[in-house]
Amino acid sequence: MTFPRVAPLVVVLVLLAGLAVADAPTVLHEGQPYVDLARLAGDIKAKTDAKSGASNAELRTGVHVVRFTRNRAQIVVDGSPVVLDAPVRVKDGRWLVPKRFASDVLPRLSASASASPATSPKAAPPAATLEEMRVRSYPSFTRVVLETSVPVTHRVDGTERETVRVRVAGLDAIARSEDVSDGFVESVKLGRVGNDAMVLVSFTGVPGELRASALSDPPRLVLDFLKPIEASPRETVQIAGPLRRIVLDAGHGGHDPGATGPGGLMEKDLVLDVARRVTRMIEDRLDVKVLLSRDGDHFVPLKDRTSFANRERADLFVSIHANAHNLASQEGVETYFLSSEATDIAARQTAALENSVVQLEKPPAARTNGSKHDVLKAILWDLLQSAFLTESSNLAEIVQNAMTRSLRIPNRGVKQAGFYVLGGAAMPAILIEIGFVTNPREERRLRDPKYRDDIARAIFSGLTEYKRSWDQRMRAAVKP
Repeated sequence: MTFPRVAPLVVVLVLLAGLAVADAPTVLHEGQPYVDLARLAGDIKAKTDAKSGASNAELRTGVHVVRFTRNRAQIVVDGSPVVLDAPVRVKDGRWLVPKRFASDVLPRLSASASASPATSPKAAPPAATLEEMRVRSYPSFTRVVLETSVPVTHRVDGTERETVRVRVAGLDAIARSEDVSDGFVESVKLGRVGNDAMVLVSFTGVPGELRASALSDPPRLVLDFLKPIEASPRETVQIAGPLRRIVLDAGHGGHDPGATGPGGLMEKDLVLDVARRVTRMIEDRLDVKVLLSRDGDHFVPLKDRTSFANRERADLFVSIHANAHNLASQEGVETYFLSSEATDIAARQTAALENSVVQLEKPPAARTNGSKHDVLKAILWDLLQSAFLTESSNLAEIVQNAMTRSLRIPNRGVKQAGFYVLGGAAMPAILIEIGFVTNPREERRLRDPKYRDDIARAIFSGLTEYKRSWDQRMRAAVKP
């Protein structure tokens, strides 16, 4: 058996990356395993500029550049965003990165260096295989999803008059073509160039701007091609005036208690109390009307919650929930906006738990049977909410940052998942998980009226900041 010749430097990088994963000391922070970025860089002979007082840091390994942002789970690898399972932290002057970066991303970068012509006369075989390619059309963009066996990196290989080529490094895929014909994208073709895969997207007119992201569990490269503004009047929220009306949605209620903690705290009671506190703060301090989807202990079907917000012509829809997990140690806050592509398995499980409320809405015999109906419903809701994708994402980031900054609680990040309660909202919509009632320590805090005030104040702070941004854009839009 013969092996391809590989430059010694590449061999060293690959071996060092493997050793770094195996030997890197683990630092437990907020219940998550981390590794020291400087120590990791030293182990693989890479360079890093991580400084304790900085907001950003870089890791340079071979031809690759990885950029980290303090307190953010999203990193940028060679210009492409990758979402880790926990935020990057700085503790005691040290930059800490989730261990998953060392185990999943770093070896992939080191291995991909062997495909570079500058270091090897014969490239290594592909390191990833394509599990599935799917294409979906939305009002404001067309999405191409490549689900792969391991995380991959990509780069735009060229943009011509009516085509965009995206090269996916080291991806083994069988050539295929999909006719889209959605009035924006004509077709999507997948082929091979050496040991890489090439995605060729053909447009009916001007190519759309590419917004790419990497998701995990399973690994997916998501390529969103945004429609030009003139071709998509609903691409951005049409702000007609100041933000005046918000619907706060207290999850569960009535015969649906939601999650229940080990001490008996019920989610439905907790979130209604927090929603009322937020309402009082907003109406006392902002020129905003707040409407509650429920103002008592009664059951409201999921679809009726956003229908109510639509009828009332609300500017925002904010659903408040408390989290649950079979591991009692899980803690922290996270904020979601709607997407058919869940950020990871944990996000998908959280959405499934909240979506299970539909089982309580009607007798089993009266519901439409089969998963096809549920999938179709999720797609239709996703199509409507996609017009507000950017605004929902911005709102989620602002509220999540306000929550973690004020409460000093583990930041589980901003995520995406298919929450039915967000579907159908004709406005920016988010869902906040304010803590884990299944964690005994968090449950005790969540019982405390003062802590509930702190939560309400944090949500109020985030909504205030978002309103300020909204109103500023409105004023700029009406200037001659």
